Amino acid sequence: MTCILQIGPLTERFNRGLAAEHEVLRFWEEGADALVNQNAQRIDVVVTSGRFGCTAELIERLPNLQAIISFGVGYDAIDVAAARARNIPVSNTPDVLNDCVADLAFGLIIDSARQMSRADRFVRAGEWPSGGLPLAKQVSGKRLGIVGMGRIGETVAKRSSGFDMQVRYHNRRPVEGSAYGYESNLVELAQWSDFLVLTCPGGESTRNLINRDVLEALGSKGILINVARGSVVDEPALIEALTEGRLGGAGLDVYAQEPNVPQALVDLPNVVLLPHIGSATEETRLAMEELLLANLRAFLERGELLTAV
Repeated sequence: MTCILQIGPLTERFNRGLAAEHEVLRFWEEGADALVNQNAQRIDVVVTSGRFGCTAELIERLPNLQAIISFGVGYDAIDVAAARARNIPVSNTPDVLNDCVADLAFGLIIDSARQMSRADRFVRAGEWPSGGLPLAKQVSGKRLGIVGMGRIGETVAKRSSGFDMQVRYHNRRPVEGSAYGYESNLVELAQWSDFLVLTCPGGESTRNLINRDVLEALGSKGILINVARGSVVDEPALIEALTEGRLGGAGLDVYAQEPNVPQALVDLPNVVLLPHIGSATEETRLAMEELLLANLRAFLERGELLTAV
């Protein structure tokens, strides 16, 4: 029986199913660290997620590790370089979550522009009889900038056609055959955009990519939408721009130090805050679980991963 080190819990359905077919060491439980030390030679596979990751230190502790199989599209929390140095393949679960994350991105666009969450709080607090809210912003016909025209970025762009939006994007390089305009300069894309949506990968290559200059360019009428990773945005600069009115608003599903959200963001009325739920639907999470298990089966049966990174 394969010995699997599971770094963190997924759904109870997944946890039970995995344990029914394999020997599973539950790394998140008390005493698991000592258990790993006792079984380090026997651990064949690490199962993890974009949230829990897998450090170089842990990889080093597992001399017979053969694969790291992850739940989620992001893998910046996994030390891929350390894995590759030992020829340990890593997989994720791309594509199956594109629609849900794109749906959420557009939900944040609409909510942030039309102030729907703010209006909901206004009604619940009994404030409507005393007056109305300030006028909101229209979504249709506006300019949409996308940072990261990968699978999710492309899906967000497709959603925009229903709102008659112009679309431009920023990547490290143009996407061959893309129907959308490429902008090599991120600051210039921000200046052009009414909404700037982040769908790029996390990690060191994109850390604080959205800095003060980009936020200043997006401006007092622009809205930042982040469904990528919190590390992509210079969070103190974002808070400063929002507080001083140099940025019009933000819709955020991710943060620099999750699950800790700065109180300054919580206190701002022009920010929509979600608890990292981009893929959090029953249908998508099931599809992600199934793809993770398919990767595991393929590796154990044929020594290959279906969606290696």
